Amino acid sequence: MIRREPNNLRRALPVLVLACLAATIATPAVAANPDQGAPGDWLTRFTGARTVGLGGAFVAVADEAVGALWNPAGLRWLDQNEAQFNTVRLFDDTSINGLSLALPLGERTSIGVTLLSLGSGGFQQTNELNEVLGDFDAGDTAFLVSAARGFTSRLAVGASFKVLNQSIEDYSATGMGADLGAQYALNDDLRLGASLLNLGGPTLKLRESDETVPAELRAGVAMQLFDDAGLITAELSHRDQWGSLVRIGAEVWLLSRFGLRLGYYDENVAGGLSYRMAQGLQFDYGASDHELGIVHRFGLSMRFGGYHATSQATPEVFSPTGSQPVTRFALQARTKAEASDWQLVITDASDALVRTFGGRGAPPAQVLWDGKDESGLPLSDGVYTHRLTVHDAAGREFIGRDRKVEISTGGPAITVPVEVD
Repeated sequence: MIRREPNNLRRALPVLVLACLAATIATPAVAANPDQGAPGDWLTRFTGARTVGLGGAFVAVADEAVGALWNPAGLRWLDQNEAQFNTVRLFDDTSINGLSLALPLGERTSIGVTLLSLGSGGFQQTNELNEVLGDFDAGDTAFLVSAARGFTSRLAVGASFKVLNQSIEDYSATGMGADLGAQYALNDDLRLGASLLNLGGPTLKLRESDETVPAELRAGVAMQLFDDAGLITAELSHRDQWGSLVRIGAEVWLLSRFGLRLGYYDENVAGGLSYRMAQGLQFDYGASDHELGIVHRFGLSMRFGGYHATSQATPEVFSPTGSQPVTRFALQARTKAEASDWQLVITDASDALVRTFGGRGAPPAQVLWDGKDESGLPLSDGVYTHRLTVHDAAGREFIGRDRKVEISTGGPAITVPVEVD
């Protein structure tokens, strides 16, 4: 987790505005009228709750489990296991639901799986005389297995094997295809990405003729701003049925918990927000304009295990002048490369630093704190926040979640009953 500063909104808002203005100017110049009836169009156009808020410009980002849909190489940068759910509410009782799981297996290798399902119902079936025979349903399912590998500290490549199934009334067809992707980090803040989707299919045959999902080329760039609290991303995609489309978006995080997004997606304005909760949970919401109305997207993800840094105080409430004069911070860290240094910081309610522990290499199993500040003076009663940060030899930073510890020297309040004759 990256800590964000509270004044990022003031600095990032001009960036958000400029990004959307640029998209408004650029998109009509290169975009063609998309062919909405192409095979597999629902999968090609699918965007998650966070992705649509960035205008769909995700090929150079792809830093979440579902990101393998647009660039499987993005899985290489994940530090923790991630399970993710996305749902898109479309029109006429049509929706898309998806589950994704990503697992970093080592310093440079990650794998992932994604399952998407499109469901539609209530279509009216008629015969040659236009007589109603009843209703029927239609559905599509896509299953992807992805893998990513980092060949250097800056270059990552990835591939996905996909299976697509389509069913309409009594007809059903299944086809297979593949995606390839790559990302290259020019520096710590600037990354390039490209992917070639639907190589060799999938090809579906519902009745007499074959229908092949068109290949699509995507290329883009993403830039981190404000110590990773801000992001600007742009992308150019090309498919024969579409021509070329430009997508662009921006993101800013406030107080490390609240995310805001604004983008330009398929010639329409899009936006979204996120909220990070405890235990690695994150809620995402995205919305985009459409000629039939607003399309809403919801997402829920959980990051766990993998590479991380954590600290836990025991007891969480202690008294330096009582029977519990110290608290023990249990420290745990798992880094992709060998740990180079660590730091445990303790701050008060106003976020002022009161005590720091640190050293080289991996953190020790535990650190004792007696409730005093850096100069050795006792601190006042109150709730304090502790956070562990660990760096590895490759320059990666692993920041644990903020946790609480309390100093209480007053003791518990008790009530003594008094009887008066």
